[in-house]
Amino acid sequence: MQPYQREFLELALANDVLRFGEFTLKSGRASPYFFNAGRFDRGAALAALGRAYAAAIEREGIAFDMLFGPAYKGIALAVVAAVALAGRGRDVPVAFNRKEAKDHGEGGVLIGAPLAGRVLIVDDVVTAGTSIRESVALIRAHGATPSGVLIALDRRERGAGTLSAAQEVEAELGLPVHAIAGLDELLALAGEKHELVQYRDRLSAYRARYGATPPA
Repeated sequence: MQPYQREFLELALANDVLRFGEFTLKSGRASPYFFNAGRFDRGAALAALGRAYAAAIEREGIAFDMLFGPAYKGIALAVVAAVALAGRGRDVPVAFNRKEAKDHGEGGVLIGAPLAGRVLIVDDVVTAGTSIRESVALIRAHGATPSGVLIALDRRERGAGTLSAAQEVEAELGLPVHAIAGLDELLALAGEKHELVQYRDRLSAYRARYGATPPA
């Protein structure tokens, strides 16, 4: 596990973004953990989250020219990632969309820099992949090229088939999906921190039951 991944997971724990217990997911599955990026709701936490995104971008060697944040959670995430990248000496444009088109003022559905070049989509998680598909369509409609997706946490569990939601996006859209951290790193952290050891077996069992199979 990379230092930035550990820092990200500990940040999520400290801000109740990542919680352990018994949670019923939208899929109906009983999960031993829950992740809600909306709880990153203070300046210091958001600044640290931006640094985690920037570190993941550098570690993964993602090639892109600008960032795009899907409304609504992705807006703040793309912005804090752009600010963190600027702090590392890389000043990149950032844009995001509205859910509904504006018919006055500047109009349209886009805010920020014009979509151009290679666009990296920044979001919290991939659940059904709907916002990613909509973002890709919007980016392409404006003549730009989606270059990949960067999310905060990849649960790496399968959907209706054998692939995870992130893997389905990769297979369908031909885009790489990167994550700051995933279930493997979460399991590693649970094995190291005494207050989380009690959840390690449940996490392992959950992965064994629902873990996605890598595409052939």
